[in-house]
Amino acid sequence: MLRTLIFLFLLQAVGRRKVLATLNGHTDRVNCVQWICRRDGTAETELISGGTDKLLIVWEIQNIQLVKCIHLEGHTDAVCAVDALYQTDELNLLIASAASDSTVRIWTKKGSEANCIQTLQFGNGFVMDVCLSFLPASDVPVLACGGDDCKINLYVQQNGQFQKMIILHGHEDWIRGIEWTVCGEDLFLASCAQDCLIRIWKVHAKSMQSLKINDDDSIRLKEDIFTVKNKNAETTYAVTLESVLAGHENWVYAVHWQPSFFKDGSIHQPMRLLSASMDKTMILWAPDDESGVWLEQVRVGEVGGNTLGFFDCQFSSDGSMILAHAFHGALHLWKQTPANKKEWTPEVVISGHYNSVQDLQWDPEGEFIITVGSDQTTRLFAPWKRKHQTEITWHEIARPQVHGYDIQCLAMIGRFQFVSGADEKVLRVFSAPKTFVENFGNITGILMENLYFNQATDLPEGATVPALGLSNKAIFQGDIAAQPAEDKDKFNSISDQYPEIYFQPLILTEPPTEDHLLQNTLWPEVQKLYGHGYEIFCVACNNSKTVIASACKASKKEHAAIILWSTTSWKQLQSLSFHNLTVTQLAFSPDDKFLLAVSRDRNWSLWKNQDKPSHLEPVFSLFAYTDKNTAVHSRIIWSCDWTPDSKYFITGSRDKKVVIWGECDATRTTEGRALDKIKPCSTVMDAGDSVTAVSISQVLAPDKSYIIAIGLECGKINVYTWKQCEEKSTLNDWTKCLETDNSQSHTLALKRLRWRNCGGRAGHDDQNSSEWLQLASCGADHFVKIFNINRYAL
Repeated sequence: MLRTLIFLFLLQAVGRRKVLATLNGHTDRVNCVQWICRRDGTAETELISGGTDKLLIVWEIQNIQLVKCIHLEGHTDAVCAVDALYQTDELNLLIASAASDSTVRIWTKKGSEANCIQTLQFGNGFVMDVCLSFLPASDVPVLACGGDDCKINLYVQQNGQFQKMIILHGHEDWIRGIEWTVCGEDLFLASCAQDCLIRIWKVHAKSMQSLKINDDDSIRLKEDIFTVKNKNAETTYAVTLESVLAGHENWVYAVHWQPSFFKDGSIHQPMRLLSASMDKTMILWAPDDESGVWLEQVRVGEVGGNTLGFFDCQFSSDGSMILAHAFHGALHLWKQTPANKKEWTPEVVISGHYNSVQDLQWDPEGEFIITVGSDQTTRLFAPWKRKHQTEITWHEIARPQVHGYDIQCLAMIGRFQFVSGADEKVLRVFSAPKTFVENFGNITGILMENLYFNQATDLPEGATVPALGLSNKAIFQGDIAAQPAEDKDKFNSISDQYPEIYFQPLILTEPPTEDHLLQNTLWPEVQKLYGHGYEIFCVACNNSKTVIASACKASKKEHAAIILWSTTSWKQLQSLSFHNLTVTQLAFSPDDKFLLAVSRDRNWSLWKNQDKPSHLEPVFSLFAYTDKNTAVHSRIIWSCDWTPDSKYFITGSRDKKVVIWGECDATRTTEGRALDKIKPCSTVMDAGDSVTAVSISQVLAPDKSYIIAIGLECGKINVYTWKQCEEKSTLNDWTKCLETDNSQSHTLALKRLRWRNCGGRAGHDDQNSSEWLQLASCGADHFVKIFNINRYAL
């Protein structure tokens, strides 16, 4: 996560699981977050986070919202772990943080004041996790630190300072996670490491009588003894190894105890431990009721797909749900079946990109959006419309492309067909399979007869990716029936050892879970388009869906050419050469008469479609352009778009300028040089920051002015209206209508803005209404956002 914390409230009602707020405060990657639990078991009201920006931030709930409370500064490198607890008066907060500067810092916070009271030095070693608790039957804080030296150091606070008491040995590789829990009069510590093992340690008070007993003939567990002072009295504690849990086959990254909860007026503390591993599984452990031996109760995880396991895990408050954070950024949720306590089923949870989102497109009907990103995936999001419920929530319902290259751009070439370009020289065309069309109708509530297109009966069922391949191979009904299930465990050849992940057709009435998204929602690849010499950077399709325009990264004019492709024959139609550097965005005018290109060379070019008979392919010729003498922009032009009537186009640049261009001084029928006719029709607007995305709504404002969204490098989105002045000698000023606040804005640069093609809100009963508009945005902060904007409020 970059510069943002996401809060997911997992409520019992499935439809209520969504992001409620984003907190912006860190200036770099957030590495750790921790709710601060109260000793009485009541709801948490404070949260602490640490990041690569070397900061700790304490957040408080005020007026039902989490707000930034205080910064803790002192670490000289990235903070990687944090924990905190309230002391006896519930006012003083004790905080421990570990960082890459080989230190653990101890902080105290009271009200709005916080101080670092101690720094623990670890030489050249690194502490990977820290955890605070109180020693049994006392108010003495104890701190556990697990590090890359395979040891657990226990510190106890004495006279206001933490002193090292004992070192726990046993793990044989880096310790990744540790956590305390209280059960009765004893304190338990769970630790996990890269040795694939989990160890449970028990801390209990020793009586004077037990200390005097010394029977050499009895078999006893090895104990580490230490003595502490508490309220002018000395207490001796013993630490023993309770159990070693071996079940994971790869590094264990996290362990968490089930939290205590209120039931029947009392606090319950179940002894259940959850572990997450890079072997793609999570295990729920608990002691046997009769023997007390710790056993594996439940194992859940992924069945396949391109991922490398789990980084972290958490229980819900009552232990009925478990949440995992996977290597590729996805969240996985399982819920316990009420009828069978040992059965856990996957549940719907939010999902999204785990790296920069580079481009997005609405489908032609405005029912869903497709996005691509640097996480090498293409994702499809749509509104989930549940029966007998009014709330509409957006979910990822398909992952059409899981690639081996960062994907930079895409364009829709039909309602269920798109073309994408990545950091390779090839454009790839994908078409929706039959199962997606059916499931899309089930999830969104759209009638099937409104979805199917020609040749629907000939569509493949789905797609799969061959071993070591990059192309999605279509799977038909006969292919599914032919899978050799009886021989799946036999490895008679090298190819048998790397079998394909076969597609499994699913009938869905709700958004798919992460494991289904990974391997059962791919779209078949129907075409590859070769012709560019370097990485594909931008692509666009005209509104009649007959021509594709694309461009690649370029440092010379010969490579900066725009290639036009036919969507019927998939052949190259034309190569348009003008720019000297990379073309950053392409846009066809709504009437398909013009193609606009903006470039890194600070100029734009306008290409006109020559009027030709309908049976001949279109041919574009250079109509207008800017050069070093006529250019308005002084830096790279990042984005462009057209007004719905095709009269004007807009450009936005790194120089903070936004300009609307058009034929201001002459009609389209006037003879003369086109270059003289295409001029700025607006004032050169200073956006205040580098402009990285612009978009013009296809629906006009109530006063018939154009509605324009401008995205900035800082992450903000501004909405303006603009209307051509009747007096041609006067340029109309911009009218600023909306500006996103910190909670609504992206936290890094905007990459793309797209208005919904028509009025209304997708999935709602007002989806064809003129009252509401929807604006989709994506950015380098991994987010895709959809804004509902009241047209009459502009």
